[in-house]
Amino acid sequence: MSIRLKFLLSYAAMLIVPLLLLLLTASLLTIVYHGDVQSLKSAYENKFEGMEERDTRNLIKHTFMQNTDLLTDTVFLDDLSADMLKKNTSLFIRSDQKTMYASKGLLLEQGLLDELPAFKNAGVHEEPFRKKYNNNWYQIAQFDLLSKASEPVSIFLISKTDPLVHFVRTFFPILFLSTVVVLLLTHTLLTTYMSRKIIHPLLELREAAGLVTEGNLDFRVKIDSKDELGQLGMAFEEMRSRLQQSLLMQQQYESNRKELITNISHDLKTPITAIKGYVDGILEGVADSPEKNEKYMRTIAAKAGEMDHLIDELFLFSKLDMQKLPFSFESVPILPFLKDWAEELEVELEKQQVDLQIDMNGGEAARISVDRDSFKRVLGNIIQNSLKYMDKPEKRITVQTLVEGKNFTLAIGDNGPGIPPEAAGHIFERFYRAEQSRNTNTGGSGLGLAIARQIILEHGGTIHADSKEGEGTEIRIVLPIEEGGAGE
Repeated sequence: MSIRLKFLLSYAAMLIVPLLLLLLTASLLTIVYHGDVQSLKSAYENKFEGMEERDTRNLIKHTFMQNTDLLTDTVFLDDLSADMLKKNTSLFIRSDQKTMYASKGLLLEQGLLDELPAFKNAGVHEEPFRKKYNNNWYQIAQFDLLSKASEPVSIFLISKTDPLVHFVRTFFPILFLSTVVVLLLTHTLLTTYMSRKIIHPLLELREAAGLVTEGNLDFRVKIDSKDELGQLGMAFEEMRSRLQQSLLMQQQYESNRKELITNISHDLKTPITAIKGYVDGILEGVADSPEKNEKYMRTIAAKAGEMDHLIDELFLFSKLDMQKLPFSFESVPILPFLKDWAEELEVELEKQQVDLQIDMNGGEAARISVDRDSFKRVLGNIIQNSLKYMDKPEKRITVQTLVEGKNFTLAIGDNGPGIPPEAAGHIFERFYRAEQSRNTNTGGSGLGLAIARQIILEHGGTIHADSKEGEGTEIRIVLPIEEGGAGE
């Protein structure tokens, strides 16, 4: 429900509910002061209604009290009774427990007449009282006087009261108080509802905006409504979350940048220091023979080559990290591609006396979208990384393939020293090298596996390492198989 509709309904309720209650109260008050519902139709005629004290007193004073002979004048009594019956009032006259006169139909209520109060004192006017008879309520007024013969006479004016009128007259204070309470509750509840649904979310958003202004993003905006405020809250929360992620990423980039500068400085300083040392040796005449001079020059050339390779690797990784390296993807039958690569690899490994074990039995029909050159670089980086750390007399590299559902897995393992558990999760980070690799014989750029990871991610795959210290390491590459090109 929109806020606009909520406001409209709320204001309508605030207007309509009190209006209806006021109309109801006015109706009940009208009933109280006009006698019954039926009499409302003729209220404008200003006729006698109900059993009011003024009417009773005037009736007695101007008729029977001045002329007691009227108590036995049937014609007068019939006319008076007929006129009073039009006003829903019956006349009953009793003398010494004997009926002197009764309006039409009143004798049918003999039980009611028998329960009427006895004569008290002449000239006594009893206040109208209510009496229930046969599930009906009656309002009765009594006036006692003496007849011409000094006999006790009681005149009763009996009006049948509408149940609603009786209820209203009885419980009018409660009804009035209830109306006031309902009005107060209506406004209180509506105000509370609007405050909870509109004001509180706005205050929460204002507080959240203040926290963002102060640079505090470690909080959540919780607005669960589905109206415009809820949508605004969701948008604000998404903005806060993205801004927080952006700042965290910026902090991470800054940290990586500092680490990168430190690592580059360290890795460039080592060969530069060596080059300077050998150059100084040549200049100072330490290389005093053609053999030494040639050795120094070859060492300088090797160190310069290391620097050149490091810069190339760094440049490649930078392009991968910024997603600016162009890839040329094509659908490749992966098993024949890997077998061709393995044949070339076997020739190279034989020269280094490394045993290559190949087990490619799964995924003959699997086709994968790859960039051939980039993927070969990944395989080459993994192999070179394995060869660096070989420490067994019998060196061995294994290549296995496996199809699992819609994924193709390539596992390349070695029997090297393995990776310590605390280092296994970091080998794909740039410039990371396990402690045993920090020596002049095996130290590399530290970017090989980081580059491999970036390329595999661009291929929509994953790469991870399984290693047992002292037994060897296995690098597993998982790539998605193209639709319609699944293997076994």
